[in-house]
Amino acid sequence: MQEKLKNRWLIAAAAVGIHLSIGSVYAWSVFTKPIINQFGWELSKVQFTFSIAILFLGLSAAFLGHYVEKHGPRKSGTLSSIFFGLGIAGSGLAIQLESLPLLYLCYGVFGGIGLGVGYITPVSTLVKWFPDRRGLATGLAIMGFGFASLVASQIMQALIESVGIANTFFILGAVYFVVMFASAQYLSPPPQGWVPEGYSAEEGSGKQIKKDLCQLTANEAVKTRRFYLLWLMLFINVTCGIAVISVASPMAQEIVGMSAAMASTMVGLNGLFNGGGRIGWATLSDYIGRPNTYTAFFLIQLVLFFLLPNLTMPALFMAAMFIIMTCYGGGFASIPAYIADLFGTRQMGAIHGYILTAWAAAGLAGPIFAAWVRESTGSYIGTMTVFAAMFAVALVISLIIRLDIKKLREQAKQNENSVELAC
Repeated sequence: MQEKLKNRWLIAAAAVGIHLSIGSVYAWSVFTKPIINQFGWELSKVQFTFSIAILFLGLSAAFLGHYVEKHGPRKSGTLSSIFFGLGIAGSGLAIQLESLPLLYLCYGVFGGIGLGVGYITPVSTLVKWFPDRRGLATGLAIMGFGFASLVASQIMQALIESVGIANTFFILGAVYFVVMFASAQYLSPPPQGWVPEGYSAEEGSGKQIKKDLCQLTANEAVKTRRFYLLWLMLFINVTCGIAVISVASPMAQEIVGMSAAMASTMVGLNGLFNGGGRIGWATLSDYIGRPNTYTAFFLIQLVLFFLLPNLTMPALFMAAMFIIMTCYGGGFASIPAYIADLFGTRQMGAIHGYILTAWAAAGLAGPIFAAWVRESTGSYIGTMTVFAAMFAVALVISLIIRLDIKKLREQAKQNENSVELAC
């Protein structure tokens, strides 16, 4: 008996469920002060927990991307739920035992592994279910990751005040495990040869699904120039974005004289624009194309980072920051569709995992670099100038990759009668 075809919008909802859970990592700062107050640990040591989690996100995404492709989204999503649930719950045990190394292991290593596998699993599946709306589909899931901190931070704060830090971790670990495990059970790739209703894979009947430029394995993809161009574009976008996020409040107070309260409000709203940019830019990329989308990211941010130190009006400064946040979030949401466009969907999860090492590297480099330039120059102006220069480099890269795309299209045209396009 033929298995009933799953609803692709419910697949998208399951993906959002996983990303809303793992995206709570961006609310780690809610735990920082309570943990410091309870144990007297140094700020840098507590913050290092978050850095470890982001590092292992990138590493696990890279090393376990092949696991996702080999075993499918249900098993990899289940694996993610186990690691992330145990990591968060284990953090509660670390708090009870007053052990910072155990906190690093549970939240940083185990939680980070759950993050990495959980991040790529639903995205690679959605791209296959939405060949007609790749940007929208990946934007939906990754929007959940961006918005998660807005939801989770309030819940975490309320739980910490009512049941304590350790019990908060226990409760969250259990809830995240249930949500992620249940969501993973519905995930599955579409049947072979499936296309959305009203579309056709055959010439001359129905609306056509745009063919990928090629179909490469992950190991083949890393041998191409365009892989490293994509990696560099994501690295620059994330490095500058994370750096600005890490110093947004003190920078606003120093440059435009914002009060601490107003700067805090701006930081909270940054999360809203970060999440909104993920769905907005990713959806727009379906219409204007991924190359134009990334060129727009870098052109906009090149101008805004150059202008930021000279914006003395709080309203203009905040507007610039919010636009930067949309580009930061949009970069995450648009990259999976860009990968599928350039390398196909055969091993998209594994390729996405390799590309996400740029996130791990940027997560470590961005805040450290911003702090170093600030301490060296005594001002955030120098930091913004350096980042503007980095975006100029990224802009050039976004134009160079178009040469590779043009060459791929020419090859595809020459091999249009082949079953599989040569790359």
